[in-house]
Formats: sequence, structure tokens, C-alpha cells
Amino acid sequence: MIREPVVAGQFYPGTPVALREMIKGMVEENAEKVEAVGVVLPHAGFVYSGPVVGAVLSKIKFEETFIVLCPNHTGQGKLFSIMTSGTWKTPLGQVEIDTELAKLIQSDSRYLEEDSTAHFYEHAIEVQLPFLQYFRPQIKIVPIVMAQGNIATYRDIGTGIAKAIKTLKREAVIIASSDMTHYESAETVREKDSRAIEAILKLDEEELVKRISKFDITMCGYGPAAVLIVAAKELGAGEVELVRYRTSGDETGDDSSVVGYAGLIINKMSPLTKLAKKTVETYVREGRLPEVAQLTPEMREKAGVFVSIHKKGALRGCIGTFEPQMENVAAEIMSNAVSSASRDPRFSPITPGELKDLDYSVDILTHPVPVKDEKELDPKKFGVIVESGWKKGLLLPDLEGVDTVEQQIDICCQKAGIYPGEKTNLYCFEVKRHK
Repeated sequence: MIREPVVAGQFYPGTPVALREMIKGMVEENAEKVEAVGVVLPHAGFVYSGPVVGAVLSKIKFEETFIVLCPNHTGQGKLFSIMTSGTWKTPLGQVEIDTELAKLIQSDSRYLEEDSTAHFYEHAIEVQLPFLQYFRPQIKIVPIVMAQGNIATYRDIGTGIAKAIKTLKREAVIIASSDMTHYESAETVREKDSRAIEAILKLDEEELVKRISKFDITMCGYGPAAVLIVAAKELGAGEVELVRYRTSGDETGDDSSVVGYAGLIINKMSPLTKLAKKTVETYVREGRLPEVAQLTPEMREKAGVFVSIHKKGALRGCIGTFEPQMENVAAEIMSNAVSSASRDPRFSPITPGELKDLDYSVDILTHPVPVKDEKELDPKKFGVIVESGWKKGLLLPDLEGVDTVEQQIDICCQKAGIYPGEKTNLYCFEVKRHK
């Protein structure tokens, strides 16, 4: 079957020339691209939400398939409706459904049902397609329309999506199509939306669902966003970035009653961070190191490495080496990952039950260089080493709450047990942070 466009000429221009021209003015053709697991995109008329959609999609590398999840605005069809065959039509042409992936996703979820009725008049998937076609005409989609559910339902669907992607080794990006708070003052909308966005940035689907209810946030697609978070964590989510936020008032000039639009990217986890995560999980569960089939070019180098582990935003372990101690970065990561998980004296060893709540980052250090004048330092750019004889303290750069060079040096001295008045040598280094 062909799903005909229902909001062409309303939400966006109905002719190919006008549509392409409008999208062209909302995208950045030469933006630096990142590998994304998924994105959150708004779905209003293009004059309102198009600049947010364009900003996000300009920044991601396109894959062959997009799984597009949206809320059910019409009330028609099954509660959780997936189309597994057919094509969707827009003024820019037809988009084929990835039947193989769609059918596997359906079979891997207890809740998704084959249904086209929910899709006939639902705009929230349709309005994403022209932007996708603009960047890559031959993409495929898996369309899913969701009514409201509970956290168990969202986790089931998200896990099913991730399992299907892994099984087929499909290169896919997941889109959660959602507007934010509806029809309140711009000040209230921004305040409420910031609470929901904060939960997404933390990749905490349970907290997102709680905040929607607690703060009366009328984010229509919070279910799709929760599903996206679940699937992204299963697939190896890295850092989450809020690319752009605006309200309808930014277009109309009337802030008395607006709708919020947020565009976010969930980046893929770096191979180095994946190795740290895999090492911790294998060691905690099985008491051994994982096997590494192939080393990336970065893993073959030699460098000092710090592995940091956080649990729901709080530090859970951080151990590293100032300079390389192992034969390559991969071995350095595995050694320090085990130490961070089990030998950080500030914390008890990580247990299997905690693994699902952990986030990881890997810092690769440049070789330390002597510093003659503290004015050369920048706490956001440079890490610091303070040395006094055999005592040595290190602090990584760009840490929350550390805003001055004086703070950096003071913390280093405290860590190393260096007392005021002792003669010290000062070094700095840079890091490349992988999440």
C-alpha cells in the first residue's frame, strides 16, 4: 500500500520545488557530522519546528534506515501500531518501509501490532520524511505510532528495537518525534521543558516519565522519547547533545501561549568507551578481561589514560595513568577500567546489579609539559600535575565545579599530600574525552 501525504500544503509546502527551497533555508549543508544512535525531533508546521529539525539532521551521519516513533494524535488504530510493509509518499517522492527490520522489531516486542489505521492521518511521522529525503532520497523507514503506556511497555519496545537492530546488524537511526510543552506562557514552557530535557540528557527514561506527571509537562511524545532512551542505551549511547530549542513564540512574536520544540542528538558511544564498558561488565560478572577482536588505530597508540565511571550522574570510580604503562591504549583502558570499578579507594567495588545504571568516559592524555607561569593554564582546556619529590597529584581539565587554576592546583596538592610552602613543579596536559 502507499500511504498518501495528509498534511502536505498545510504543515509544509505541497510542491517539490517550494518544499526543497524551504528546507534548504533551514539546514546547514557543511555542518560537522556525528554518528547518532537516535534523535529527538519536533513535528509541528515547518515554520515553527523546521529550524530545529534542520539543525539536528544537519549534524548527523545518515544511515540506510530510520525508525520513526511518534505519539498517536488521532486516537485511531491499535495502541502500539507498526507498519511492516508499503511506502510513504511525500512531494519529494516515495519512502519504502524496511520490511525485514520492521517485522523483526514487531516479533521482538510483546506490544507492537501490525496496523496501518493509526498511520493514515497521523502527521508526526510524515513531517519528518521531507527532511530525511532532502539529505538522502533513498532512505527506508520503520514507522511506529504509540498511544500512552507505562515504563514497562516503553522498555519492552525499546529493547525489541535494539535487539532487532543488533540481530540484523542494521545501520539505523531512531527518531522520537515529539513537541514539548503545549500552550502555556513562554516562561512556563521553557521551565517545564528544561526538566524533561534534563532527563533525556541523562538518558533516564524512568525519570523522564516521572517528571512528565510530576510537573504536568504536556510533551506529546514522551513515550517515544522513553523508548528511544531504552534502545539507545542497549545499542551503546554516548553523550547526549541539546542542539537547539525554540518555541512557537520565536516565530509569531507572541509569548502568551506557545509550544516548545527541542532537538537532541544521542551520539554513538566511542569505541574506546565501549571497550571500557565491556571491560567493566565482563570483569564484574565473570572476573576476567574481555577478548578484543580488532584494535582501532587509536587503540594501537600509547598514552596515559583515565577511565571515569558515573552512576546516575555521581562519580562511581576514576583511575588512570599519567603516562603509558601498557603496550597500547587498549590495554591501558582495560587495566584502568578494572581499577576504576574495583580498586578506587573512595568507593566499594561495583556490583553486577549496578551495571545497568553506569555511564563511562575515557580520557586520553597528551604528554605532560612543564609550566613556567600559571597564567599559561586554562582549567577548561588543560589538566594539571603538581609534583613535589616523589609526591604527585593530577587533575583532569573541564571538571564541574573547578573554574580556576588556583582550584586545580589546590586540589592536586590535596590529592598528593603536598603541603603549603613545599617546592613544587607544575605540568600541564590536554585530553581527548571519549563518551
